[in-house]
Amino acid sequence: MFALNRRSILSGAAAAALMPVAAFTPARAVAPPAGKQAPSFYRYKLGTNEITVIHDGARTFPMPDIFVKNVSKDEALAAAESAYMPKGMVTVPFNPTVINTGSKLVLIDSGYGPNVSPTVGLLPFNMAAAGIDPKQIDIVILSHLHPDHINGIRAADGSAAFPQAEIQVPALDWAFWADEGNMSRAQGFMADYFKNFHRVFDPIKDKVTKYEWGQEVAPGVTALDTRGHTPGHTSFAVASGSSKVLIQSDVTNIPELFLRHPDWQVMFDIDPQQAAATRHKFYDMAAAEKATIIGFHFPFPSIGHVEKDGNNYRLMPVAWNGTL
Repeated sequence: MFALNRRSILSGAAAAALMPVAAFTPARAVAPPAGKQAPSFYRYKLGTNEITVIHDGARTFPMPDIFVKNVSKDEALAAAESAYMPKGMVTVPFNPTVINTGSKLVLIDSGYGPNVSPTVGLLPFNMAAAGIDPKQIDIVILSHLHPDHINGIRAADGSAAFPQAEIQVPALDWAFWADEGNMSRAQGFMADYFKNFHRVFDPIKDKVTKYEWGQEVAPGVTALDTRGHTPGHTSFAVASGSSKVLIQSDVTNIPELFLRHPDWQVMFDIDPQQAAATRHKFYDMAAAEKATIIGFHFPFPSIGHVEKDGNNYRLMPVAWNGTL
């Protein structure tokens, strides 16, 4: 009987190294490698609604020294490496969601937008592959006003990417980013975020609709208070009949770090203590209800369930379903 173990694997590799080179002449494919990934969208039913998660891409970058503000960089890097991220790096995906309610076509968050890098800004390509015309989007609901959630409302030439859509923003977030005093005190990446807010919204500021928590912002879509990441950070409960899904936006940034360690403070959280409290409250509720969750920064297709694991949590991705 053949026993598969490390010794047999290594001995097999050593024997292979001694075989004639001709034995390893590679087969030549007729067609060259494609060099591209397939279009990335995932569609499923929620009651009578149809939900499509659309991949906007991902960024892999060297972990900043203060990426996690309240633990050492070595500890944060160890957590990233244990999740099989490239050594010294972190990978963050971006996944907007389209909801077809039957009466409205709703986009929640618009992704990174054009001209950032080749690995992000894929929303238009993947939306087209999913058969969704940007001109058919009725409402764009923004969960908060960080660049990776808002930049996609503008096309590469600066025009409206969703020309027929009403743009909705959380009122508290708008008040924070539009405040000149806040902008004058901002430093580092936050200063850049304020400039980006004005670049994106100044041309359309009189056409933006501001919403409050507890409000139904689209048919069956209710805005939830999940403050902390930003002052007006919002998640959404989407309901159709007896079915419900929670779109958690950025309650967690990278789940392998901040779901497993909910008290870790990512550098992008404006109020880190409040963000951690929100994570515990939100995930305790989701775990108790066995709720389905969509996470903007979860690995594509970014749908799963959250389970309690002591004082921490773990993500249980849903199985891919090839039919609706």
